[in-house]
Amino acid sequence: MSRTPQTAKTLKVGVVQQAVANNDKQLSWQRSAEQVTKLAEQGCELVMLQELHSTLYFCQQENTDFFDLAEPIPGPATDYFAELAAKLDIVLITSLFEKRGSGLYHNTAVVFDRQLGMVGKYRKMHIPDDPGFYEKFYFTPGDMGFEPIQTSVGKLGVLVCWDQWYPEAARLMAMRGADMLFYPTAIGWDPADTVEEQQRQFGAWQTIQRSHAVANSVPVIVANRTGFEASPVEGDNGIQFWGQSFIAGPQGEILAQADADSEQNLMVELDLARTEQVKRIWPYFRDRRIDAYEDMTKRWRD
Repeated sequence: MSRTPQTAKTLKVGVVQQAVANNDKQLSWQRSAEQVTKLAEQGCELVMLQELHSTLYFCQQENTDFFDLAEPIPGPATDYFAELAAKLDIVLITSLFEKRGSGLYHNTAVVFDRQLGMVGKYRKMHIPDDPGFYEKFYFTPGDMGFEPIQTSVGKLGVLVCWDQWYPEAARLMAMRGADMLFYPTAIGWDPADTVEEQQRQFGAWQTIQRSHAVANSVPVIVANRTGFEASPVEGDNGIQFWGQSFIAGPQGEILAQADADSEQNLMVELDLARTEQVKRIWPYFRDRRIDAYEDMTKRWRD
């Protein structure tokens, strides 16, 4: 059994970018498993899937029937992916619609570590409510804090989609010792947007996440979905998910990036020794003025 010890100098990580055609969860799991297997066969020891990869992005509409797509943790999905991670001897990050209890649901990332099974989960903390992204209707904000998940390949700072716009979340993960930051994501354009507006939106999205890599001196790994998903609401334009999953190094440098419109896998061999060297050369945590940041916990400085 090959294992990358936490003192290893490199780590091969992979990202699966996929389109979703329907709400057949078993089919989606099988399609994802095929790509995860390909990455594992290429030597990846850690692989991440995109946000809510089991189904269509149902949050384009507020519909109580879609709560039927949720399942408990542990449950069928965690059983399936735990078996996959064990079979391939990898660390696997998934993203599930969790039914915690009657009327209580979360958007939850789950981590599996080789033969250890499920070793941790993270419930999405920041929940959007924008046109086409009506997540507040479905998801209760997370209550597990910003705690990295310890695995055989290091401490993983796993966050989810809308969390990626908040530097506080990335910082708190890094302050707890996260070796890398991960963002399973489902974000796209309104097809009616101009090309210029689409470019601005994508640029903002990638820039904020690259800035988390820079400010915290850690690699950032992002998996987005791709493909067009029609809206069930008459007159709505649907969402063109913009793909472009990417992996950035500890100075925000792009190490790999998928295209916008196709299913694609990414693989990068991260230089962990270089990450440590960057932290020594750019000691941001040493120079933080924690005595002057009290107002950061306020909603606004009135």
